[in-house]
This record gives sequence, structure tokens and C-alpha cells, in this order.
Amino acid sequence: MNRRNTNRTLVAAALSVALTAVAADANKAAAPVAGHVPLAVTVAEVDVVAPGFRATKLLKKDVYNDQDKKIGKVEDFIIAPDGKLSLAIVDVGGFLGLGKHPVAVNVDKFTEIHPKMVLPGATKEELKAMPKFEYAKEVAQR
Repeated sequence: MNRRNTNRTLVAAALSVALTAVAADANKAAAPVAGHVPLAVTVAEVDVVAPGFRATKLLKKDVYNDQDKKIGKVEDFIIAPDGKLSLAIVDVGGFLGLGKHPVAVNVDKFTEIHPKMVLPGATKEELKAMPKFEYAKEVAQR
């Protein structure tokens, strides 16, 4: 499996875990049926989640600053242990995969996701000056 497919699989698995946590909370409020464990989200949950964006559509998406200058590209997302989307891994620089400099950016720093991903006040130089992001060894084994 190549890295792109691995990333997609990891993002899909993480989103599945997050949605399962949301469903578990919602199902606590719903009337339980004896001996039945719900596997899907409720209609109300779908209405809340549906207007969001699929992570697979955001991977490889260009990142711009508020001056409309391209400053990087989304490579990956990190889901916190509590199931919340916490970091976007943005590649800065590089050409044909050489010299990439991935950095971790808190997702709440983005002011816009669609139609463009906007990271206001950021420059390519500032992102390149950030420490290079490296995956934790135990996370990479999951």
C-alpha cells in the first residue's frame, strides 16, 4: 500500500472512531432497545455531520494565506486521542517529493476550508522556519 492510500486509510479510520464517539453519546440519550447495539449514526447526527467536508477531499489541497498566496499543501490530518481533529500536516516547499518540509498546524488556525484552505497571516517562509513534523514511532505502528 502506498503512502497516499495509507494516509487515506488512517484518516478514514480516525474519522470513523470520532463518529463512533459521537454516535455513542447520542445513543445514550436515545431509548435503548434491549440486546441491540446501534452501529450507525442517527438521522439527526447525519444532518449535523453532512454539511462538513470529507477528509479525502481535503488531502493534497493547497493552503493559502489571507493575501491569496499559496503557502503549502495539506498532506495529512492528526486525530487527537479524544477523537477530535487537531492538526493538519502541511507540506511546505519541495519539488516532486524532494525537500518536503511537513509542519503541524492546529486546525483551528484555518479561517476557511472551502473553497480554499486559508491560514491567515502565514507565509511560506514562516512555515519553513517551523520544526519539521515527524510522526511518533508508536503512532506509525498503528
